[in-house]
Amino acid sequence: MDSNVINLKDKLTKFSEHWSPRVIAEMNNYQFKLAKFKDEFVWHDHKDTDEVFLVIHGSMFIEFTDKTVELNEGEMFVVPKGVKHKPFAKEECHVLLVEPRGVVNTGENTGGLTALNDVWV
Repeated sequence: MDSNVINLKDKLTKFSEHWSPRVIAEMNNYQFKLAKFKDEFVWHDHKDTDEVFLVIHGSMFIEFTDKTVELNEGEMFVVPKGVKHKPFAKEECHVLLVEPRGVVNTGENTGGLTALNDVWV
């Protein structure tokens, strides 16, 4: 049964790109994705789903139109569906994201930071 154990630290060593989530597991129609954040992302929203951010290492911020939330190692935040937000991290931060399969990281705001979907590590 231990062949199903997923080591987050090991998986994080297998990629270095920032803002390019990598799928590590699926449960029903949800994907668990690891990502490395650094510097600014883009303003975006996800019209049909909430988005979970769980900080594994470091710290990050999520900017909203009316406030900024700081997340530190071991903390989690759920961004409600349809709410515009912009994640950023001053130093490299490692994050676990939980969202339905097929969610595009930049929502409808596609551009240079839009990552390929369904990339496994």
